[in-house]
This record gives sequence, C-alpha cells and structure tokens, in this order.
Amino acid sequence: MKTVLITGCSSGYGLETARHFHAKGWNVIATMRKPRGDLLPESDRMRVIALDVTDPESVAAAVWAAGPIDVLVNNAGIGVVGAFEATPLAVAREVFDTNTFGVMAMMQAVIPQFRERKSGVIVNVTSSATLAPFPLAGIYTASKTAIEGLSGSVAHELGAFDIRIKLVEPGYGPTTRFTENGGKRMAGLIPDAYKPFAEPIFAAFATPGAVTAEGDVAEVVWQAANDTSDRLHFAAGADAVALAQAKAK
Repeated sequence: MKTVLITGCSSGYGLETARHFHAKGWNVIATMRKPRGDLLPESDRMRVIALDVTDPESVAAAVWAAGPIDVLVNNAGIGVVGAFEATPLAVAREVFDTNTFGVMAMMQAVIPQFRERKSGVIVNVTSSATLAPFPLAGIYTASKTAIEGLSGSVAHELGAFDIRIKLVEPGYGPTTRFTENGGKRMAGLIPDAYKPFAEPIFAAFATPGAVTAEGDVAEVVWQAANDTSDRLHFAAGADAVALAQAKAK
C-alpha cells in the first residue's frame, strides 16, 4: 500500500486531494499548520501532522514523523492579488516563502529517501496563472512560475534515480478560500489610480465562465502521481485545460 504526504490540507485543493487518495486506498499523511482531525475521515490510513513549510524545523519534524513515503504533493500555498507597484516587497517575500521556498524545502527533505530507494514522485501544484498572463497577479504568478522552472530542470536530475516530478496547474477556484486567506495581505494593494483598471477585472471574476472545482484538482493530482511517462504538465479544471490547449497551439 502506497503512502502520500500532502501539504496544505486544511481546506480547498489539499483537503479534497487527501480525501481522494484515501478513497483510492492509499495511506495519507495530511499536513496543515494547525492540525484538525475532524476535517478528514477517521481511519488507520489517515494521519494528520502539523507542518509549516516556511519553518525548517517544522519541515524536518514532519518528514521524520511521516516516515517512508511514495509521493509528495506540494499543495500548500498563499495568494495575493494587487497592483505590482503597490505590493510591498515584504508581502512578496511572504508569498515566495510559502509558494516557492516552502516547496523547495519539502523537495529537499524527501529527495534523499527517494534517491536511496530509486523511486518516488513529487507533484508540485502551481497555477493556471503560469499558462497565461493574468493582470494584478504578478507576485503570485512569479512565485508559481519559479516552481515550474525548478521542476522542469530538477526532473532531469532526478530522472537518473527513477524519481518523477509532475506539475499540476489548477484554474480559478471560486469555492476555495484563496481570497479569504489572503484578505489581510491584499488590503490596500489597489491604489485609487488603478481602480478604473481593476474594477472590470474583479467584476469578471465575480461572474466567471469555466472554473475549477476541488475535485478536478484532486483527480488530476491522482493521475499525475500515478503517471509513469515523461509528461510534466497537467492542467486541472476546464478553464486551465482551455488555457493549456491555447498555449500549445
């Protein structure tokens, strides 16, 4: 029976992905900053572990507590929307600490055991913002695009040890807590000078067309984790798939 460790399982894509892998019969190690066991099924195949991907000691402790794993899903992330000009570098660093350096830390923490066993899969969850430029998302996109570049490069290195890396690129998920979680971080990031530009963009997001549901992402993460080909990119959600197809033309 295989074991997966998933980061950022307190809500949204991570929570649904943990449920999905469990339903498929896997051992699941669901991590979150503030563990809540009531969110997930009670089972001897489900463990909830505290993890802050921005804290090296927390990363080391969580990986040690998890023991041997077969798949790492780097899902933990935070969002920010705002005009680049108005976004303090302190906010940018906060976003990169989780979305970029947190992913790097988790990868470096599990690669040694994968390399020794010559097996393992790393699934990095990024964003459809890497597939097409979105306004008012520069910092967020930069943090995710960095992981796309990292994953493509490191995939070559780790392929020598039969370790696979996959990228899952979700679309816009209006039912997730993206905006709620980033509310304080985003306050004041749309100055008056940008409001005429920003208002129609926010209006469009309020009435989206094709979107991404949590289940879409969970299923694609599952597919990516079990894919044995050299495929790197996996769009998740109808809107993300459309963007990926348009980019491929």
